[in-house]
Amino acid sequence: MGLKIGGRVEKIDGRTLSYNQFCERFLQKNEPVVLTGLMDDWRACRDWVNHNAQPNLHFFSTHFGNSTVQVVECSKKEFTDQARVEMSVSEFIGKWSKISAEETSHPSGSAENCQYLLYLKDWHFVKEYPDYVAYSTPLFFHDDWLNLYLDTYHMHRNPDTTYQEKNEINCSDYRFVYMGAKGTWTPFHADVFRSYSWSANVCGKKKWHFLSPSQCHLTFDRNMKNCVYDIFADVSEKQCPGFRKAVWLECTQEEKEIIFVPSGWHHQVHNEADTISINHNWFNAYNLPLVWKLLVKDYNEAKEYIEDIRDICDDFEGLCQRNLAANTGMNFSDFFIFVTRFSFANLVILHNNIKDFPGPLFRSCNHIRKLILNLTSIKRVALKMQSMNDWRENSRISLDFEEIAKGQNLHSYLGYSSALDKPCQTLHLQSGHCPSGSSSDGQYPTSKPDPNSSHQFPCDVIHLIRDFLKWD
Repeated sequence: MGLKIGGRVEKIDGRTLSYNQFCERFLQKNEPVVLTGLMDDWRACRDWVNHNAQPNLHFFSTHFGNSTVQVVECSKKEFTDQARVEMSVSEFIGKWSKISAEETSHPSGSAENCQYLLYLKDWHFVKEYPDYVAYSTPLFFHDDWLNLYLDTYHMHRNPDTTYQEKNEINCSDYRFVYMGAKGTWTPFHADVFRSYSWSANVCGKKKWHFLSPSQCHLTFDRNMKNCVYDIFADVSEKQCPGFRKAVWLECTQEEKEIIFVPSGWHHQVHNEADTISINHNWFNAYNLPLVWKLLVKDYNEAKEYIEDIRDICDDFEGLCQRNLAANTGMNFSDFFIFVTRFSFANLVILHNNIKDFPGPLFRSCNHIRKLILNLTSIKRVALKMQSMNDWRENSRISLDFEEIAKGQNLHSYLGYSSALDKPCQTLHLQSGHCPSGSSSDGQYPTSKPDPNSSHQFPCDVIHLIRDFLKWD
């Protein structure tokens, strides 16, 4: 019995959609969409694709062949994912080319070749080749707090002793390149941190199957511990009694199309042709509460798993937090520091622009409303964090806002705030409101630190931050 398909993902020409419309229709409602018409000027679409619309494997081997990448063996399951091996890009392309040649010579052996299909995943291409600008992130996805943060900081503050500097690139962002032959696939899953994601097909074709968060429980076993691995396998009704009730969304993503994957939507993806894609995971004010919700869920599971050693453990809460960071990628303290820094950055932007938006314009401008949305989302999550008494009583977090806001950190933070402000600038320009003094390129003026000043940040912002994030 096949899947019950309830509909297909909507496709829209991205050039006809404003940022506000995208937020209202897809970010706020947490719905998937395919966007077209946004990739025509990408260098990747020229360099990475042959004249016959196939992946230009020779180009990758020649220019990036020495890179070490993660490759999955699609036919091998390892715990809850596919088995991974490490190899150079040249080695991966050599294996891919060999299988493709064998399929061309012996089409009848294609089923056997599927046993050895390799899929290059999670290649941190942007970090590894910053001077090669393969693409520009579409406007709709600029409000990316996750990668903006990781461009400056590590998500987990205290990496364990196994962390090596040589692996820094592999831990530093969530911008990836994927490459795989026809038949490669990704098992059923929801994205890391319950982030949003976007995936752009440089070439090839993907078939997606989505399940909304309201139905995802149907794909778990009776104990709600283990999720279905392959939705096209023979799923046991005894182990997973709700699976047959699930109603799916289906989507075929063609070349030069970008799919937006909402938070918490489980999905399985199959490459129906040789495919190269660019993928980002990201979150912002709209899905920040879902990130916190996942952290709480994973924390409770981590705590339950070791509950029997609580009485003999000197630092039970600390052990729970270490396990949470190992399993999820961050713990409560990491997340608290993350939202604190974003509170600071948003308040910096507000402080620097108050004088440019006098009177009613201040309240009506989309730019200001976006900053208020950001701060409101952060505060709601911070208030939920108050209820985590075990962590609050045992955490040793201390942030000195005066130290953050003076000396060389000031220039670093204002640069960070400026990057965060880009989506707000877009909203401001689309609103049609432009205060006097705007520059000729349409950018609104922002206050910048005088390099000859003492670098002290105004005390009123320090008090704002303290008041904004205080617990009691």
